[in-house]
Amino acid sequence: MPPFILGIESSCDDTSASVVNGTTVLSNVTANQEVHKEFGGVVPELASRAHQQNIVPVIEAAIRRANIGKNQLAAVAFTQGPGLLGSLLVGSSFAKSFAMGLSIPLIEVDHMQAHILAHFLQQPDQANAIPSFPFVCLTVSGGHTQIVLVRDYFTMEVLGQTIDDAAGEAFDKTAKILGLPYPGGPIIDKLAAEGDSSRFSFARPKIAGLDYSFSGLKTSILYFIRDELKRDPDFIEKNKNDLCASIQKTIIDILMIKLKIAVTSSIQYPASSAFDVAIAGGVSANSALRKALTEMAKEEGWNAFIPPFEYTTDNAAMIAIAGYFKFLKGEFARQSTISYARSRW
Repeated sequence: MPPFILGIESSCDDTSASVVNGTTVLSNVTANQEVHKEFGGVVPELASRAHQQNIVPVIEAAIRRANIGKNQLAAVAFTQGPGLLGSLLVGSSFAKSFAMGLSIPLIEVDHMQAHILAHFLQQPDQANAIPSFPFVCLTVSGGHTQIVLVRDYFTMEVLGQTIDDAAGEAFDKTAKILGLPYPGGPIIDKLAAEGDSSRFSFARPKIAGLDYSFSGLKTSILYFIRDELKRDPDFIEKNKNDLCASIQKTIIDILMIKLKIAVTSSIQYPASSAFDVAIAGGVSANSALRKALTEMAKEEGWNAFIPPFEYTTDNAAMIAIAGYFKFLKGEFARQSTISYARSRW
């Protein structure tokens, strides 16, 4: 029988715990932190305090919903990084203590690798299609934007990444410019559905290679809104849907152009091959991005893989399955392992 693995995720403002049996998700429990909304973004100190309050009941709920006893667990996997250091320390400290108390292995997991491996999660009552190696994954979140060539579960090469802001950060910061509440990305997605995406145009970065940049776009939007408000104080309210649709289209076009280059590049891939292409991370929940990948895959002959909504944002199921694959390889962590705030890629 496949081992039961407990996953713990605490990289930012969500406290999450999950139990998997092999690749099958038995439970995935997440406690969100509402306190950050009034500040328009995550406050690190408040996040780490909330993790301390949430971690015990969340883990208890995950084990209970999995319908197993804690003594049946074969290992504990936790997010080692990247993320907010204070938040990471809450999760890693609990994981170390829990593993030591049960005398079971401890497994450290890279948060960005886990987002990609979420594509291999299965539900007890249905089989999900999974990508074949090698495949390309566009990983897009509030803190990271990367195009990754995935050769196997833990052999991954970053082909391109943002040199400044992440795409998710661009969504949230432009939402703030428009006066929308935090987190702004999902709200832009909702309002954009009623807008004209060709109504407004914004500056697009000219970055060589497969890297991204979103800071210039954010500045372009800021100055555009500032100038329009001088002419009409009600400009945002009158044009909110069209603004959201135009901003969203610009961000997604930037993402997809580089992704297409990465997949079709004769340097990285034989022209005759058909490839599996995936998206992952919090922004992969965006409806327009999911549609754009589906349409481009149809045009280019790719096989597109889009994760279920519950596995797009930060969640412990992706940590648990990464832990499962490491468990099979016997890759365990020491109690002395330390967390890291910045990506090691």
